[in-house]
Amino acid sequence: LVNGKRRHTSAFVNLGGAVGRGSAPADLNAIPLSAVDHIEVLRDGASARYGSDAIAGVINVILKHADHGGSISTKFGEYKKGDGIQRNISGNTGLALGDNGFINLSAEGADNDYTNRAGDDFRPGSVGSTTYGQRVFRQGEPATNEGKLQFNSEYSFNDAAEFYSFGGYSKRRGETAAFYRASNASNNIPALNPNGYLPLIKGDLEDTSLVVGLRGLLAYDWHYDFSANYGKNQYALSTETINTSLGLATPRKFDNGTLSNDQKQISLDLSREFDVGWLPYPVSVAFGGEYLHQGYEIEAGEPASYYQTGSSGLGGFRDADAGTSTRHNWAQYLDLETNFTEKLSASAAVRHEDYSDFGSNVSGSLSARYDFTPQVAVRGSISNGFRAPSLAQQNFAYTSSQLIGSTIQEAGTFPANSQVARLLGAEDLKAEKSRNYSLGLVLEPADDLTVTLDVYRIDIRDRISLSSNLNLNPAAIAYLQANGVGNINYTSARYFTNATDTSTDGVDLVANYRYQLDNGIRWNSTVGYNYNHTKVTDVKANPAVLDSLGVNLLRVDRRERIGLLGDTTPQHKLSLGNDFTFGRWALHSNLVRYGEFTSYQADKVNDQTFKAAWVLDLSVDYKLKNWTFTLGGDNVTDKYPEKVNAFASSGGNLAYSTFSPYGYSGAFYYGKVAYNW
Repeated sequence: LVNGKRRHTSAFVNLGGAVGRGSAPADLNAIPLSAVDHIEVLRDGASARYGSDAIAGVINVILKHADHGGSISTKFGEYKKGDGIQRNISGNTGLALGDNGFINLSAEGADNDYTNRAGDDFRPGSVGSTTYGQRVFRQGEPATNEGKLQFNSEYSFNDAAEFYSFGGYSKRRGETAAFYRASNASNNIPALNPNGYLPLIKGDLEDTSLVVGLRGLLAYDWHYDFSANYGKNQYALSTETINTSLGLATPRKFDNGTLSNDQKQISLDLSREFDVGWLPYPVSVAFGGEYLHQGYEIEAGEPASYYQTGSSGLGGFRDADAGTSTRHNWAQYLDLETNFTEKLSASAAVRHEDYSDFGSNVSGSLSARYDFTPQVAVRGSISNGFRAPSLAQQNFAYTSSQLIGSTIQEAGTFPANSQVARLLGAEDLKAEKSRNYSLGLVLEPADDLTVTLDVYRIDIRDRISLSSNLNLNPAAIAYLQANGVGNINYTSARYFTNATDTSTDGVDLVANYRYQLDNGIRWNSTVGYNYNHTKVTDVKANPAVLDSLGVNLLRVDRRERIGLLGDTTPQHKLSLGNDFTFGRWALHSNLVRYGEFTSYQADKVNDQTFKAAWVLDLSVDYKLKNWTFTLGGDNVTDKYPEKVNAFASSGGNLAYSTFSPYGYSGAFYYGKVAYNW
């Protein structure tokens, strides 16, 4: 959410071998950081209030709303290794609209170089190539160039009507690399690339959002909020590579196609308090409805990008993949809240949704809080949720190079209703169903100390995810060809499925302490601990067709079941944040301990467990009138995860695990200058 309104999701689907594979989340990076006032996090399942995709809670980004003043800042930094230079400039200002309103404006620009922590190329297939034993891969942060604009405004006509609007536009280009093609590789043309080549993949991302609304007070103390919401995320892909099927006539640059995702929403919310005779306190009643229209489009790339083998590293979207899909959803909700006693409060919510493609569903939630004393309270909630597959998950089709096991393969991703997916056992996607339970303790043992402890469980049935990569053996390829599938330019296939149920148990502990001395020294300290454990509780039977084609064709293999859908991220995380302010100086530190994590493979003999690690960020500010000068560093001790084992290194090229929660680029040092007015 942004200012309490739904944010559209991204057009691209996460296909990497990492947690969250198969998801298409909202792109919060499109919002300038200079526009953000603060962020609210609701950990409880909130599908009954905010919609089907709030299974595990919501994040609400609150934009700045000042009507005066502002700031401008510039930042420059680089990694200890001497690469990954980052340049950033941002600004924010607030302007009054007479005496009754404001407009707050923010802008940000950034230009970031890539980092590279790859190892040397000792792949068996590269023996005899001109680059054998050299560093030719690229593993690290991508190169990006971006610009962002954001505004937030309100204008009050009177108590009955306040107009508000906010929105933004961002444009970002990113560049990353596929796997290096050695000089003697089958996907190289030596006459064009005598030393091999590194395919470059470029993405041009445009993000647009706009919300307009009117809120105020009606007769009989009814509050209303009527709004219209538009958002679009567009991702254009291009490559610098070759298509070996075209021989010496191959282009060197390709237009691989464009993905677009958009939403249009109209909503009305009404609320007021009622006095109910048999209750000691008023009942807050809120209800409303919304209409949501979603669209998803795939535009085909140029024919050379998908002809036969396609552009190496990233094939273009084919004409058969291209198309537009839409759906709409009507939703209504009711939310009740009251205090039964001075110490006991409770709320209940129910929501009905009717999707044009997945039918209707009812979600509900119950929550309560009891204050034993002003310093001690307990809270709890229970809810159920429903999430329909996104249009991206229903329609996305794609072919790209992937590291599967220890080898690089061309992996095809197919919609569940496609010919290839159906032949490999895919079924129609269903909506996820969830249950969320939470119990918490709130403590305020001292005036300057607050502590919260929450435990939770989230059960998801028919979880939507990508299947494992199905390596297509000769029998599988012959089977596909016999059933009319042509131009098989991929060596593995995968599709979206509801093949698993999962359960997540977690604990969140947060303590905040604020202390101020008479001499002006201030100390703010935050301690946070999180435990999170996800396990797959059920796996649907493997499709019979996969069993018939090969013993290793599993729709959900061990790597997916235990790792990507379960526990590849650290189960434990501890953070210690401190801010000291004394005179013109301020010192900030954030120390995080990431627990151990395991990279799982299809065969457990190739698993690798990585040790826990402490990562320290430090910065110091010096203020001189309106100026602030900052020197700082992220991961100042230059901590790296252990290097991966031989199986996962692709012949030594990939030195570090992509699952590392703190990356693998090492220490980053920066300077920043800001001017405030």
